[in-house]
Amino acid sequence: MNEYLSVLVFLLLATLVGAALLVLSHYLGPRRRGGIKGTPVESGVDPIGDARIPFNVRFYLVGILFIVFDVEAVFLYVWAVIYKQYLNRGAFLLGEMALFIGILLFGYVYAWKKGALDWD
Repeated sequence: MNEYLSVLVFLLLATLVGAALLVLSHYLGPRRRGGIKGTPVESGVDPIGDARIPFNVRFYLVGILFIVFDVEAVFLYVWAVIYKQYLNRGAFLLGEMALFIGILLFGYVYAWKKGALDWD
């Protein structure tokens, strides 16, 4: 239990510091509201039209592909680090990784068929 006490103290301290900074900024910060301050602008350009425009589903599919392969890289790295330690279970670990890559390959082919990779 003593091993986790320092982690608990650190989390408690981080939460208290974060809450204290939010409260201090609320009470000590400037109170200039209204006018141009309340309008949504980007780079000084006045907003024109509706902010809700339809996006092509390809943008979302590319985002999903990025997340999938980012997570894959993390899992492959961890797997490669521990693989040498568990050589007696080498076939089992290799099968698990083949299944994992197979599932990701299935998702990649699905996104490909949906048109995420066709930017014509």
